[in-house]
Amino acid sequence: MDVRDYLRAVRRGWWLVLLAVLVSLGVAALVTVRAQPKYVASVTFFVTTPNQGVTEAYQGSIFMQQRVKSYADLLRSDRLAQSVVAKTPLGLTAEEVQSRITAATIPDTVMLRGTVTDTDATRALRLTEAIAARFVELVRAVETPPEGRAAAIKVEVVSGPRVSSSPVSPQPARNLALGALAGLLAGVGIAVLRARLDTRLRDAVALQRVTGSPLLGEIPFDPAARTAPLIVGEAATSPRAEAIRKLRTNLRFVDVNEPARVIAVTSALQGEGKTTLSCNLAIALAEAGWRVALVDADLRRPKVAEYLGLEAGVGLTDVLLGDVNVADVVQRWGDKSLLVLPSGSAPPNPSELLGSKAMADLLLVLRESADIVVIDTAPLRNVTDGVVVAVQADGALLVSAHGRTDRGQITAAAQALQSVSVRLLGCVLNMAKLGRAETYQYESYRVVVPQAPPAVPMDRASAVAARAVGHRGREQSGAPTQELTRLPR
Repeated sequence: MDVRDYLRAVRRGWWLVLLAVLVSLGVAALVTVRAQPKYVASVTFFVTTPNQGVTEAYQGSIFMQQRVKSYADLLRSDRLAQSVVAKTPLGLTAEEVQSRITAATIPDTVMLRGTVTDTDATRALRLTEAIAARFVELVRAVETPPEGRAAAIKVEVVSGPRVSSSPVSPQPARNLALGALAGLLAGVGIAVLRARLDTRLRDAVALQRVTGSPLLGEIPFDPAARTAPLIVGEAATSPRAEAIRKLRTNLRFVDVNEPARVIAVTSALQGEGKTTLSCNLAIALAEAGWRVALVDADLRRPKVAEYLGLEAGVGLTDVLLGDVNVADVVQRWGDKSLLVLPSGSAPPNPSELLGSKAMADLLLVLRESADIVVIDTAPLRNVTDGVVVAVQADGALLVSAHGRTDRGQITAAAQALQSVSVRLLGCVLNMAKLGRAETYQYESYRVVVPQAPPAVPMDRASAVAARAVGHRGREQSGAPTQELTRLPR
């Protein structure tokens, strides 16, 4: 992961960072409230030795600085604590007195500072006074020679004892600041760890890397797609519709030397929006003037007819079984050059039916009758139907929903296509998050068009008449004359 990946992980897990900060602040506040106030009393000692000249003064100063370091340990010693307890009754044991004392030397001086920390300010002051008196006596006793001569070192109290007027702990501001900092670091760490452990695909770069195919489209998430999945009416000017048009352009020029005319649209799992994408892609291609045939080859859970508002009782299954002619069941959608072949009745053996010779013959007929054939297939990880259809197409378009598909699942889906030499045209990241900058740029160039009436499927007589008119027009223009109405049973 590089810096951008870390920043993206933190931005994606912002709620984890916020939660960690709030929890840490709560813990810090609880500790602060429950903590007992502590007071500090201090006393400063000055250590000196008699001298007679400048040289002796310098040597004595060096000697004293080394000596003071030993006195710091003496100030925390058991002997001093026992002496204080013996001569100053404070209700404390020698161990408790010793635990309350700290000592520190003042750098480059012969001064020593002792501090006492206690929950009672009065007791802290009394204990410090007792330590000051007993320490001077202890040093005098230790430094006095056995011959009875005067001690070579003298310790005097030069500051204190004094006690703080306010408790030194707890410190609410400092505790809360440290709590917020700890929570921030913990939240960032959790967000990054979550991103490292999360194997779901959340960006187009990862999808392109996993599938090993070019990224042909990034369709933004649109809440309105649940109730209005098609890019018609008001949705025709949405960012989602514009992304479909970009996909249409990229798909047509993905390989100019060998353009794909029969395209199988599939996904790794169900619920990734492949059917909606198939319908909208077919609509976008038809709007560009192409003759488009949309086939619902997901015979287990067909949705194309439902989305387009068409009759789904008879369709692909019945054609493959030889019960009806494809010209009798194909339906024109709206006023566009879009013919739709619904799934028809549910068969007991979808895979065998889709891999039959009748399916291959049907695709040959559709290839001659339309410029582009879009086939909506079943998810690859659930059943083998999608692979069976993709083998017979010119290429496959792999759709993956943002934050839904696992890297392993999409990799397995891509390998399932590549293992049977299916030409993977590219991948599409569906339901992607559109940044504010991209939304603003699109809205600033958005063209408001008059709302067209909703597309209504034509009845059977009108569809036949329309096909007849189209047939006559193509005969006059010299276009291929093979039509769906001429297909044998």
